[in-house]
Amino acid sequence: MPERTHAGPFEGTLIRRGDPGYDRARADAVWNGLTPERFPEVILQAAAERDIPLALAWARAQGLRVSTRSGGHNWSGSQLRDGGLLIDLSRLRHCSVDPVSETAEVGPAVTGMDLVEALAPHDLAFPVGHCPSVAVGGYLLSGGLGWNARAWGPACADVLEIRAVTADGRTVVCSETENADLFWAARGAGPGFFAVVTGFRLGLHAHPAAIMTTGLTFPLADVERVTGWAVAIARDLPSNVETALVLAASGEATATAPPGPRITVGATAFAATRDEALAALEPLGACPFAEQALSRKKPEPTSFAALYDGAGRAWPAAHRYAADTLWSAESYETVMTRIAGVLARAPSGKSLVLAPVQPVSPDPALLRNMAFSAPGESYLACYAVWDDPAADEANTGWLRETMAAADPSGRGGHYIAEADLEADADRARRSYAAADWVRLQELKLEWDPDDVFHSYLAPVSRGARLERP
Repeated sequence: MPERTHAGPFEGTLIRRGDPGYDRARADAVWNGLTPERFPEVILQAAAERDIPLALAWARAQGLRVSTRSGGHNWSGSQLRDGGLLIDLSRLRHCSVDPVSETAEVGPAVTGMDLVEALAPHDLAFPVGHCPSVAVGGYLLSGGLGWNARAWGPACADVLEIRAVTADGRTVVCSETENADLFWAARGAGPGFFAVVTGFRLGLHAHPAAIMTTGLTFPLADVERVTGWAVAIARDLPSNVETALVLAASGEATATAPPGPRITVGATAFAATRDEALAALEPLGACPFAEQALSRKKPEPTSFAALYDGAGRAWPAAHRYAADTLWSAESYETVMTRIAGVLARAPSGKSLVLAPVQPVSPDPALLRNMAFSAPGESYLACYAVWDDPAADEANTGWLRETMAAADPSGRGGHYIAEADLEADADRARRSYAAADWVRLQELKLEWDPDDVFHSYLAPVSRGARLERP
């Protein structure tokens, strides 16, 4: 733990730039091994909710703008801003489950794995994020594209209430009936949210009694045919089946193919019985060119814990990442075919593109009263994954080349939680429906008139950064 310095009125740990422990606290605030060259002037590792109003009053008095961090998974590192106060919420990890009302009270730093483990004894579930170490704070504020979201909707649809500290230091409760406009913004505004959320009350689901998964892997040269078949099948599958295409930059050699890039069609059914799960996955077993697959995984039982094991292998810790997303009006076949050649040139074999088919329920009832929206017909998330600092420029350049190939017009939308916000100044705006973006700006002025909170990260020139020796 960093040395406690300049604590003042705070129960938590206050660390100024230049203090012992600052470099460690700054690095720890970002899960990504690629730590942005941005330097908060002060970091407060809050110990409890009562630290937050004091921190905001102190920041206003000091003329410091504020950013927050729950788990640090934002790929762009939006929580690290030059010259301001970073409120680190990673100690706010309380979690309590009420099985009678099927609700949970959680702190912003509770991770998806924490929540899965807390809910399992009660046979309850929640659409947690696909990566086990993602904290619910940033995940829920951004909307939350999680497991079984095609049936359950975005995770923020199950946020019943939040506790938040506003820019003027008030602690407020927000729901559909109380401070409803701030509640609307909290369900989708992501890193541009203009308050500090210290707790969420979540509505829960019955735990699927049977979770089963299956998959087929082909050479990347088959991308157009595989994508066309898989997307047509996936759209007709029951809503409790999550189907995703994964383009991997490298794959092991098989008896019929040398090592090289691959496309995998993977599907997971979240069902009430084993027979229901098998029936839901059956159409994927009838692929007309299955004999040409390089590998085939027959339907087999799995669990949230096992799914998280697989995600941990795809997004390993202690690596460097650059990521971006695209909501496109064009078809999956068009977009995936465009990027196949760029993927094959990836500087790192660990890089991948994930393209879930209908990553969130299209049911309007599950998308009501939230800033989050899904502005596109197809969706993909591109991840550059590497471990050598000397390869930073090559890999970040590859990410942007891939996204430019996927969206040559530059008019596509983005998912705010995983957008490359420094790629261009419109990345944040294009993450929202036009009317919702306007409303967010109006609410920011209303709830944060003095601009205490940093807004969305955007490109800046190096000369504009606050550099210190």
